Amino acid sequence: MLKIENLNKIYLCKKALSDVNLTFTRGEIVGLFGENGAGKTTLMKCILGLHGYTGQITLDGEPITRKNIDRISFATSEHSFFPNLTPWDHRCFYKEHFPHFSDKRFEGLMRFFGLPMRFKPLRSFSTGQKNQFEVILALCQGADYILMDEPFAGNDLFNREDFYKVLLGILEPGETVILSTHLIEEVSGFIGRAVMIHEGKIVGDVTADELDESGKSLVAYVKETYGYRSDRVSRALDDIVGEDGE
Repeated sequence: MLKIENLNKIYLCKKALSDVNLTFTRGEIVGLFGENGAGKTTLMKCILGLHGYTGQITLDGEPITRKNIDRISFATSEHSFFPNLTPWDHRCFYKEHFPHFSDKRFEGLMRFFGLPMRFKPLRSFSTGQKNQFEVILALCQGADYILMDEPFAGNDLFNREDFYKVLLGILEPGETVILSTHLIEEVSGFIGRAVMIHEGKIVGDVTADELDESGKSLVAYVKETYGYRSDRVSRALDDIVGEDGE
Protein backbone atom coordinates (compact mmCIF):
# COMPACT_ATOMS: atom_id res chain seq x y z
CA MET A 1 0.00 0.00 0.00
CA LEU A 2 1.27 3.45 -0.95
CA LYS A 3 -0.09 5.95 1.55
CA ILE A 4 0.10 9.75 1.46
CA GLU A 5 -0.91 11.63 4.60
CA ASN A 6 -1.28 15.38 5.13
CA LEU A 7 1.14 16.14 2.31
CA ASN A 8 2.07 19.79 1.78
CA LYS A 9 4.58 21.28 -0.62
CA ILE A 10 5.46 24.97 -0.85
CA TYR A 11 7.33 26.70 -3.67
CA LEU A 12 8.52 30.23 -2.87
CA CYS A 13 5.64 30.91 -0.47
CA LYS A 14 3.08 29.36 -2.85
CA LYS A 15 1.42 26.08 -1.88
CA ALA A 16 1.83 23.56 -4.68
CA LEU A 17 0.17 20.77 -2.65
CA SER A 18 -2.20 21.28 0.25
CA ASP A 19 -3.21 18.59 2.77
CA VAL A 20 -3.16 15.75 0.26
CA ASN A 21 -4.39 12.41 1.61
CA LEU A 22 -4.45 9.43 -0.75
CA THR A 23 -4.03 5.67 -0.57
CA PHE A 24 -3.10 3.46 -3.53
CA THR A 25 -3.41 -0.30 -3.22
CA ARG A 26 -1.81 -3.06 -5.27
CA GLY A 27 -3.41 -3.84 -8.62
CA GLU A 28 -5.03 -0.45 -9.29
CA ILE A 29 -4.92 1.56 -12.52
CA VAL A 30 -5.44 5.17 -11.47
CA GLY A 31 -5.86 8.25 -13.62
CA LEU A 32 -4.56 11.48 -12.08
CA PHE A 33 -6.25 14.48 -13.66
CA GLY A 34 -5.91 18.23 -13.34
CA GLU A 35 -5.13 21.34 -15.32
CA ASN A 36 -1.55 22.47 -15.99
CA GLY A 37 0.03 23.51 -12.71
CA ALA A 38 -2.52 21.66 -10.60
CA GLY A 39 0.19 19.67 -8.79
CA LYS A 40 0.20 16.30 -10.58
CA THR A 41 3.92 16.20 -11.35
CA THR A 42 4.81 17.68 -7.98
CA LEU A 43 2.82 14.93 -6.25
CA MET A 44 4.67 12.21 -8.16
CA LYS A 45 8.06 13.79 -7.45
CA CYS A 46 7.23 13.98 -3.75
CA ILE A 47 6.43 10.26 -3.78
CA LEU A 48 9.82 9.61 -5.37
CA GLY A 49 11.61 11.82 -2.85
CA LEU A 50 12.72 14.29 -5.53
CA HIS A 51 11.05 17.18 -3.67
CA GLY A 52 11.06 18.05 -0.01
CA TYR A 53 7.66 18.22 1.68
CA THR A 54 5.85 18.09 4.98
CA GLY A 55 3.55 15.22 5.83
CA GLN A 56 4.16 11.51 5.38
CA ILE A 57 4.49 9.11 2.46
CA THR A 58 4.88 5.42 3.26
CA LEU A 59 5.13 2.17 1.34
CA ASP A 60 3.58 -0.73 3.28
CA GLY A 61 4.01 1.31 6.44
CA GLU A 62 7.68 2.14 5.85
CA PRO A 63 9.18 5.46 4.71
CA ILE A 64 10.44 5.44 1.13
CA THR A 65 14.24 5.16 1.19
CA ARG A 66 17.00 3.58 -0.89
CA LYS A 67 15.98 0.24 0.58
CA ASN A 68 12.55 0.18 -1.09
CA ILE A 69 12.63 2.88 -3.80
CA ASP A 70 13.13 0.16 -6.44
CA ARG A 71 9.49 -0.81 -5.83
CA ILE A 72 8.50 2.45 -7.52
CA SER A 73 9.29 3.34 -11.13
CA PHE A 74 8.74 6.60 -12.99
CA ALA A 75 8.11 7.43 -16.64
CA THR A 76 8.35 11.14 -17.32
CA SER A 77 8.26 13.21 -20.50
CA GLU A 78 11.22 15.08 -18.98
CA HIS A 79 13.15 11.80 -19.51
CA SER A 80 15.32 10.04 -16.99
CA PHE A 81 17.43 7.82 -19.24
CA PHE A 82 21.06 8.28 -20.36
CA PRO A 83 20.89 10.02 -23.76
CA ASN A 84 24.27 8.77 -24.99
CA LEU A 85 23.49 5.10 -24.33
CA THR A 86 21.58 2.70 -26.57
CA PRO A 87 18.50 0.76 -25.43
CA TRP A 88 20.70 -2.33 -25.15
CA ASP A 89 23.06 -0.48 -22.81
CA HIS A 90 20.07 0.55 -20.67
CA ARG A 91 18.89 -3.05 -20.56
CA CYS A 92 22.29 -4.17 -19.23
CA PHE A 93 22.36 -1.34 -16.67
CA TYR A 94 18.84 -2.04 -15.41
CA LYS A 95 19.46 -5.81 -15.18
CA GLU A 96 22.46 -5.09 -12.98
CA HIS A 97 20.65 -2.68 -10.64
CA PHE A 98 17.08 -4.06 -10.55
CA PRO A 99 16.91 -7.77 -9.71
CA HIS A 100 13.30 -8.07 -10.91
CA PHE A 101 13.93 -6.47 -14.30
CA SER A 102 11.85 -8.29 -16.96
CA ASP A 103 13.86 -9.18 -20.07
CA LYS A 104 10.84 -10.76 -21.72
CA ARG A 105 8.66 -7.68 -21.24
CA PHE A 106 11.47 -5.37 -22.36
CA GLU A 107 12.09 -7.23 -25.61
CA GLY A 108 8.37 -7.58 -26.32
CA LEU A 109 7.66 -3.87 -25.82
CA MET A 110 10.69 -2.87 -27.90
CA ARG A 111 9.29 -4.99 -30.74
CA PHE A 112 5.79 -3.57 -30.23
CA PHE A 113 7.01 0.02 -30.57
CA GLY A 114 9.47 -0.89 -33.33
CA LEU A 115 12.43 0.68 -31.50
CA PRO A 116 16.02 -0.21 -32.44
CA MET A 117 17.82 -2.11 -29.70
CA ARG A 118 21.46 -1.45 -30.63
CA PHE A 119 23.73 1.09 -32.31
CA LYS A 120 21.46 4.16 -31.98
CA PRO A 121 21.83 6.26 -28.79
CA LEU A 122 18.66 7.60 -27.20
CA ARG A 123 19.57 11.19 -28.13
CA SER A 124 18.95 10.30 -31.81
CA PHE A 125 15.37 9.10 -31.13
CA SER A 126 12.33 11.24 -31.91
CA THR A 127 10.36 12.75 -29.01
CA GLY A 128 7.69 10.09 -29.35
CA GLN A 129 10.25 7.29 -29.40
CA LYS A 130 12.00 8.70 -26.33
CA ASN A 131 8.71 8.75 -24.45
CA GLN A 132 7.95 5.20 -25.57
CA PHE A 133 11.32 4.03 -24.29
CA GLU A 134 10.83 5.87 -21.00
CA VAL A 135 7.57 3.94 -20.51
CA ILE A 136 9.26 0.66 -21.42
CA LEU A 137 11.92 1.14 -18.74
CA ALA A 138 9.30 1.99 -16.11
CA LEU A 139 7.26 -1.11 -16.97
CA CYS A 140 10.24 -3.47 -17.03
CA GLN A 141 12.01 -2.36 -13.84
CA GLY A 142 10.01 -4.82 -11.75
CA ALA A 143 8.35 -2.15 -9.61
CA ASP A 144 5.06 -2.61 -7.77
CA TYR A 145 4.00 1.02 -8.33
CA ILE A 146 4.52 2.53 -11.78
CA LEU A 147 4.14 6.30 -12.01
CA MET A 148 3.59 7.79 -15.48
CA ASP A 149 3.62 11.55 -16.03
CA GLU A 150 2.16 12.48 -19.44
CA PRO A 151 3.87 9.47 -21.02
CA PHE A 152 2.15 9.66 -24.41
CA ALA A 153 3.37 13.06 -25.60
CA GLY A 154 4.50 12.89 -29.21
CA ASN A 155 2.60 9.65 -29.93
CA ASP A 156 -0.25 9.36 -32.39
CA LEU A 157 -3.76 8.22 -31.48
CA PHE A 158 -3.37 4.70 -32.87
CA ASN A 159 -0.11 4.09 -31.02
CA ARG A 160 -1.74 5.24 -27.79
CA GLU A 161 -4.88 3.12 -28.23
CA ASP A 162 -2.83 0.00 -28.99
CA PHE A 163 -0.57 0.68 -26.04
CA TYR A 164 -3.51 0.81 -23.60
CA LYS A 165 -4.55 -2.64 -24.82
CA VAL A 166 -1.03 -4.03 -24.52
CA LEU A 167 -0.62 -2.55 -21.05
CA LEU A 168 -3.82 -4.17 -19.82
CA GLY A 169 -2.56 -7.48 -21.19
CA ILE A 170 0.88 -7.43 -19.57
CA LEU A 171 0.22 -5.99 -16.12
CA GLU A 172 0.47 -8.48 -13.25
CA PRO A 173 -2.33 -8.48 -10.62
CA GLY A 174 -0.07 -6.80 -8.04
CA GLU A 175 1.18 -3.98 -10.26
CA THR A 176 -0.31 -0.52 -9.78
CA VAL A 177 -0.20 2.20 -12.44
CA ILE A 178 -0.73 5.86 -11.54
CA LEU A 179 -1.15 7.77 -14.79
CA SER A 180 -1.10 11.56 -15.02
CA THR A 181 -2.63 12.68 -18.31
CA HIS A 182 -4.88 15.25 -19.98
CA LEU A 183 -6.34 12.56 -22.28
CA ILE A 184 -9.37 11.99 -20.07
CA GLU A 185 -11.79 10.60 -22.64
CA GLU A 186 -9.10 8.40 -24.18
CA VAL A 187 -8.22 6.60 -20.94
CA SER A 188 -11.75 6.43 -19.52
CA GLY A 189 -12.17 2.77 -20.49
CA PHE A 190 -8.71 1.85 -19.28
CA ILE A 191 -8.50 3.18 -15.71
CA GLY A 192 -10.33 1.79 -12.69
CA ARG A 193 -10.16 4.93 -10.59
CA ALA A 194 -9.92 8.67 -11.19
CA VAL A 195 -8.29 11.19 -8.84
CA MET A 196 -8.80 14.92 -9.52
CA ILE A 197 -6.42 17.58 -8.29
CA HIS A 198 -7.03 21.34 -8.47
CA GLU A 199 -4.71 24.04 -7.19
CA GLY A 200 -2.82 21.47 -5.14
CA LYS A 201 -5.89 19.96 -3.47
CA ILE A 202 -7.64 16.65 -4.09
CA VAL A 203 -11.13 17.59 -5.28
CA GLY A 204 -12.36 14.24 -6.54
CA ASP A 205 -11.69 10.52 -6.10
CA VAL A 206 -14.03 8.02 -7.76
CA THR A 207 -13.89 4.44 -9.01
CA ALA A 208 -15.13 3.25 -12.39
CA ASP A 209 -17.78 1.15 -10.62
CA GLU A 210 -19.07 4.22 -8.77
CA LEU A 211 -19.32 6.11 -12.04
CA ASP A 212 -21.23 3.23 -13.63
CA GLU A 213 -23.68 3.19 -10.74
CA SER A 214 -24.23 6.94 -11.02
CA GLY A 215 -24.75 6.76 -14.77
CA LYS A 216 -22.09 9.43 -15.38
CA SER A 217 -19.22 9.28 -17.81
CA LEU A 218 -15.73 10.13 -16.61
CA VAL A 219 -15.70 13.28 -18.74
CA ALA A 220 -19.03 14.42 -17.27
CA TYR A 221 -17.77 13.74 -13.74
CA VAL A 222 -14.57 15.70 -14.33
CA LYS A 223 -16.48 18.65 -15.79
CA GLU A 224 -18.89 18.62 -12.86
CA THR A 225 -16.08 18.38 -10.31
CA TYR A 226 -14.21 21.30 -11.83
CA GLY A 227 -17.36 23.37 -12.32
CA TYR A 228 -16.89 23.54 -16.07
CA ARG A 229 -19.28 25.98 -17.77
CA SER A 230 -20.55 25.03 -21.21
CA ASP A 231 -20.95 28.69 -22.16
CA ARG A 232 -17.30 29.45 -21.46
CA VAL A 233 -16.34 29.79 -25.14
CA SER A 234 -19.33 31.90 -26.14
CA ARG A 235 -18.74 34.25 -23.20
CA ALA A 236 -15.07 34.61 -24.13
CA LEU A 237 -15.94 35.36 -27.74
CA ASP A 238 -18.44 37.96 -26.64
CA ASP A 239 -15.74 39.62 -24.55
CA ILE A 240 -13.17 39.51 -27.36
CA VAL A 241 -15.16 40.28 -30.50
CA GLY A 242 -18.62 41.26 -29.25
CA GLU A 243 -18.35 45.00 -29.64
CA ASP A 244 -16.29 44.88 -32.85
CA GLY A 245 -18.66 42.36 -34.39
CA GLU A 246 -21.77 44.47 -33.85
